[in-house]
Amino acid sequence: MQVERLFLLPRGCPKAINASFAAMRQCGKRGGVFVRRPQKVKNIMSARTLHPLLSKVAGWGRARACLSALALAMGSMQAAQAAQTAEQGYPQRPVRLVVPFTPGGSTDIVARVIADAMHSGLGQPVVVDNRSGASGLIGAEYVAHALPDGYTLGLGTISTLVVNPIMLPQTARLDPAKAFVPVVALASIPSVFSVHPDLSVRSYAQLVALARSKPDLLNIGSAGMGSIGHLIADRINTDLKIKLHHIPYKGQGPVVSSALSGETQVLSDQYPSSAPHVASGRLIPFAVAAQERLPNLSQVPTFKELGHPGLNNLAITWFGIVAPAGTPAPVLQKLNAAANAALRDPAVQERLQSLGVQALGGSPQRLREMMEETAQAVRETVHERGLSPVMR
Repeated sequence: MQVERLFLLPRGCPKAINASFAAMRQCGKRGGVFVRRPQKVKNIMSARTLHPLLSKVAGWGRARACLSALALAMGSMQAAQAAQTAEQGYPQRPVRLVVPFTPGGSTDIVARVIADAMHSGLGQPVVVDNRSGASGLIGAEYVAHALPDGYTLGLGTISTLVVNPIMLPQTARLDPAKAFVPVVALASIPSVFSVHPDLSVRSYAQLVALARSKPDLLNIGSAGMGSIGHLIADRINTDLKIKLHHIPYKGQGPVVSSALSGETQVLSDQYPSSAPHVASGRLIPFAVAAQERLPNLSQVPTFKELGHPGLNNLAITWFGIVAPAGTPAPVLQKLNAAANAALRDPAVQERLQSLGVQALGGSPQRLREMMEETAQAVRETVHERGLSPVMR
């Protein structure tokens, strides 16, 4: 198909749409596609918005061809602009870091600590933008569709980069391996496994003995079917050869509340959010998922020590910074250097340690390897337990 002009229409401009509609109708009659770019276009209509319009004037086959040409033109424009950005002394304005969860959680807290510290390395602020919903998919898609110029980054987590694509079919339209490029592995957060104090359990051995002697007596909550907490609950049952009854909630907040009230007896949670309750005695820890014992819980063994390395690795939460695919290498290098410098900052390290968080850093390849290793552990759990993808 010979492409002569392609209409790139400003969003929300009925006059432009109506004026171009007649021209595209003529285009449909002649079998050609016209290409034209209006001056000073700030917001380009998406292919999804143009689809019904093109279908009316040219039929499905020609509409699909038009959309392909549109996508090609827009992709070329994005690549050219991104390359130009890299040559013009990036960054020249604030950088957006999209966190795909609500404010106040462990992930959001750590993201803000590191974002603030990256300011000195970049010479521009890094602004955290919380875009939650759909198990992190809303924020992830926002980053994936952003211009690959280094000004929109995403906080990728074990859930959004690994678990969701495997367990939640509705996220299949976004393949993290193709949509993103890794920038840096930021941090890992240990998990603590605890019980309600009314339960006559004060150690791992006592929990296993009670669960085996009274199957189905104990409940464990998760943030929802198909979540990482769901996988951890199933892995506990498999590795410990016990049977905890899984109760899905809508988010991790209700999971912690249910454990504190005694509605559920066993809790798997990130250490920073459980630490105050453990310190106050409202939760009794029996194991942790970490590379080594936590300084504040030196008497509590890791699951690795207890002979369950797979469960230990699965329950360690990690996250890093990713950028839209196509982001120029010079931009990625500058972002990686700024993030590593922030992670080496003594004030940042002190703050992370107080939260029970381990700083990571390193090359982008480290984050890629973490994604691959975790994906293998998740697939093993899904296979061993015979789990199926979950529709929400």
